[in-house]
Amino acid sequence: MITNIEDYFTRGCGRCERFATPDCSTRTWERGLQALRRICRDAGLVETVKWGHPCYVHAGRNIAIIGAFRGEFRLSFFDAALMTDPAGVLEKQGPNTRHPDMIRFTDDARPAAMESVIRDYLAEAMRYADEGVRPPKEVHDDDLPHELVEALDADPELAEAFFGLTPGRRRSYVINLRSAKRPETRVTRIERFRARILAGKGAQER
Repeated sequence: MITNIEDYFTRGCGRCERFATPDCSTRTWERGLQALRRICRDAGLVETVKWGHPCYVHAGRNIAIIGAFRGEFRLSFFDAALMTDPAGVLEKQGPNTRHPDMIRFTDDARPAAMESVIRDYLAEAMRYADEGVRPPKEVHDDDLPHELVEALDADPELAEAFFGLTPGRRRSYVINLRSAKRPETRVTRIERFRARILAGKGAQER
């Protein structure tokens, strides 16, 4: 994965074989991604790289992250449970996402057309960070780590295999991932676990 932010906008995230090729999704949506970048930076957010993607931070909190896919690109919000979504533009990333947390784009021109809405949403999220407001704690025995939810939503084959596991095997992955303190470590573990999940095995099975 990349560590230099400029690489994302010129070469891609570095997470697949399409990196630095004309087929990379960041090339497909170049104008739209640059528009989102400008809007986030103009809002006063600090631009960083996390998980190979542009992540925007304020008051020590992750606010939003940009992602590009073959058929769309997205601006996703952290702490989505707090967002009021007055314009009704937020969508769930997939069936395993608990709260609507992203604005989906399929047209390079849409970010610029929606700039005022995006700015309002960023300002709302930044205000929560300034005030130290956090989402209410939701306690569920089967809560999945955020990174696993994102991986399952982005990979239907993995999701089908994961939810086809026995409850005990699913729990073994959740426990293992929760033991990792850093999000980057959880992402790496999920990538390493993929083949095992597809094989119908638990986290500790060989």
